[in-house]
Amino acid sequence: MHKVVISGYYGFNNIGDESILRAVVDNLRRKLNPIDITVLSQMPELTSEKFGVHSVYRMDVLKVIKAIGSSDLLISGGGSLLQDATSKKSISYYLGVIWIALLLKKKVFIYSQGIGPISGKINRFLVKKTLNKIKYIVVRDEQSKELLCEIGVNYENIYVTADPVIRVKKAELETGMKILESEGFVKDTSKITVGFALRGLKIKGNFIDEICEAAEHILSHYNAQIVFIPFHYNEDMGVINEIKKKHGDKAFYIENKYLTEEMLSIIGNMDVLIGVRLHSLIYAAIMDVPMIAISYDPKINSFMHSLEMKALCSIYDFQSEFLIEEFNEVLKRSEAIRTKVQKNIEQLILTLNKNEILIQELLGIGEDDR
Repeated sequence: MHKVVISGYYGFNNIGDESILRAVVDNLRRKLNPIDITVLSQMPELTSEKFGVHSVYRMDVLKVIKAIGSSDLLISGGGSLLQDATSKKSISYYLGVIWIALLLKKKVFIYSQGIGPISGKINRFLVKKTLNKIKYIVVRDEQSKELLCEIGVNYENIYVTADPVIRVKKAELETGMKILESEGFVKDTSKITVGFALRGLKIKGNFIDEICEAAEHILSHYNAQIVFIPFHYNEDMGVINEIKKKHGDKAFYIENKYLTEEMLSIIGNMDVLIGVRLHSLIYAAIMDVPMIAISYDPKINSFMHSLEMKALCSIYDFQSEFLIEEFNEVLKRSEAIRTKVQKNIEQLILTLNKNEILIQELLGIGEDDR
């Protein structure tokens, strides 16, 4: 039985990263069974219970060394791990975990990561130095590959696939509707339901005011119900509560945490999804819900580009009239959007098989062993 350790942003109540872990674990088990999986997590007991894996506290250096030392392979990813935009410490941590594996002479695999932005000169050097010691580097978009090549990583070792979450199966809509009802939402079948999945970190400017103005217009002009949905619960409830103070009970606000399948089903019950969170947009794509993307990071633009679509604008130059105009167009073209997204999602899913194929090669698993 092969032993694998997975390093990522796990155990932080971020539904997007938990969805990544679900997709990675499920597909490793499907393609490499039997396999023993250990996840480095902020909340190891919860991760172990939720995913049926071994788990150790990600900051306990001795336990991390022991787990990697007894493994055959370290998987770093998915998600946006190698970047220095949100934290200067983040990139050091994930590179440090990789170096533990390299020093212990363990194989390392980069699993469908989104790379960057990496602005610090030292960080760019360290990423180059580290990744050039890894045989297979799989990134989720062309922009990530371009950045790695720009800083000097060997392009021959880099493969482009997609975000692992794209491979998550559709959820039944009944589950999400029951959750919405339990939260107090009463569905009016004569109205469309519009979901907002915003990012909760503080944003300079009047983004919140502009969002409230756009939501007010949608309510009054499109006979709509609006639901605000937290993806990274600990962060996003802050912005949701701020909107609630300004917008009151005209909209509905989800106030509890939910698992991947439950959140998928909640998104599936929307008629349109307006998303800042990357994985809210991915969920909408999976569940055939027309979407409008507002970008805060190049990964949003990259994902929309993979669907042959564009983000509406950035959170930093967002104006309510942009969203109002786009919302009207999305309602007109909803079926065409669904068709385009379905076609591109099917193609992206096929590319993801490259991860397991390369992992099998690293572990020396031949056709007779699969």
